[in-house]
Amino acid sequence: MTVLVTGATGTVGRQVVGELLERGERVRALTREPGSRGAGEPGRSGLPGEVEVVGGDLTEPEGLEGVFDGVSGVHLITFGGELFAPLETGERLVAMAEAAGVRRATVLFGGGETPLQEAVCGSGLEWTVLMPVEFVANALEWAPDIRATSTVSEPFPGRLSAMVHERDIGACAAVALTEEGHAGRTYTLTGPEVLTVYDKAAAIGRARGDGVRVEELTAGEASERWRAAGMAEEVVGFLLEVYGDTPVEGRTVDPAVPRLLGRPALRFEEWAREHADRFASGRP
Repeated sequence: MTVLVTGATGTVGRQVVGELLERGERVRALTREPGSRGAGEPGRSGLPGEVEVVGGDLTEPEGLEGVFDGVSGVHLITFGGELFAPLETGERLVAMAEAAGVRRATVLFGGGETPLQEAVCGSGLEWTVLMPVEFVANALEWAPDIRATSTVSEPFPGRLSAMVHERDIGACAAVALTEEGHAGRTYTLTGPEVLTVYDKAAAIGRARGDGVRVEELTAGEASERWRAAGMAEEVVGFLLEVYGDTPVEGRTVDPAVPRLLGRPALRFEEWAREHADRFASGRP
């Protein structure tokens, strides 16, 4: 049987694909722009050649006929369209999956209750909700400034985060999709430590071999920067709220990752070393 991964070219989706392949699973990847490629070659999607890449959009279920055929499990995202708007097609997607005989589903939590998550959790599928806190990969947003000025400019730099490595999210999804015992569970996924912006900047500095300074922005300065970047007002308000008063779940280490994977969760320091070239001075 085959495992279907939606959002397969995203930060987490790529990791789910890779972890499933490591387990010897056949993978079908759903993406809006599959591109073209020869046998065994990556296309524009950049996914491994052994992956069956299919085109489709979760916001348009009528174009997904046959996508669930022969699928034993599916990894689902809860958002689609512009600015990560929640998917409104959950009931139709779940009905298609059930009609095709899909058994298991993982849902990547999107920050709140969504129609798709509600549909999956109310279905006959063996569902698992994955609730990651802040992604370690979010630190890549600092790369241009660090390369140019060796500086991270952020509000509330003392805020705490138990941010999780995207590879651990993908690995947990692969476990839930291929092993018994995870049906009806919701897992909070965190890293193994609680870090401040200062801690993360220091780790990046060690990885790139050149220190990184932290410049504290006021809430007003941060808001102006985010608006200038095109963020909607509700997103600006959300960021100020969670950065200024991070929820307990976001700053508390949870044991779910090591329990699921049988190994410690990956540390930010490891991620920084893996991506040191992205922060290197002089890189365009």
